Amino acid sequence: MAKDSSNRHQLRQLIAQQAARLMADEGISDYAYAKRKAGRQLGVTDSQSMPANSEIEDEIRIYNEIYNSDEQPEALLQLRKDALLVMELLARFNPHLTGAVLDGTAGKYAETHLHLFADSLKEVEIFLLNQQVPYSSDEKSYRVSERRGNDRLKVPVLTLEGPHGLIRLSVFEVDGMRVPTKSPVGGHNAQRVNAEALQALINASEA
Repeated sequence: MAKDSSNRHQLRQLIAQQAARLMADEGISDYAYAKRKAGRQLGVTDSQSMPANSEIEDEIRIYNEIYNSDEQPEALLQLRKDALLVMELLARFNPHLTGAVLDGTAGKYAETHLHLFADSLKEVEIFLLNQQVPYSSDEKSYRVSERRGNDRLKVPVLTLEGPHGLIRLSVFEVDGMRVPTKSPVGGHNAQRVNAEALQALINASEA
């Protein structure tokens, strides 16, 4: 029994390491997809051997320190600068940065995730069309706090082709700022910052 437990732990670690490599090198942002793909590549289908998202995040940080220590900080800084430009363009929609570009695990080709807060999706779409910014439409399901009857919220997502990776704009209602979304890592309230706080991060990185 102890041997089975040890083997399963080793498999979890291998899958976490492979998923981390996929997320760091290929810009994958979906933990569930990354671990499924890593499991297939390693020939593992046992769901009990799948690592937690927090284990993968830990491995991403280790992977970046070992293999991407020269280029990852520069790539992260560029993604943050790209995010700031988009946030300044979309200032009327109270944009906030969240996800890997904020927490520092993003590398080259990573997706950038921005939360917008608007009276309607159409308002954002019309603004982008007037600015001649092409986009594609989809939706995303978020785990949220303090919501009656359902802990998931579907919101529309507009995806832009950024110069260094995709930029995904999740469009919430104006009062959505009062309902925090949950982080896919650990289930705590996800951090998000406005343009002023992001500029401070960029300044600190360049100091």
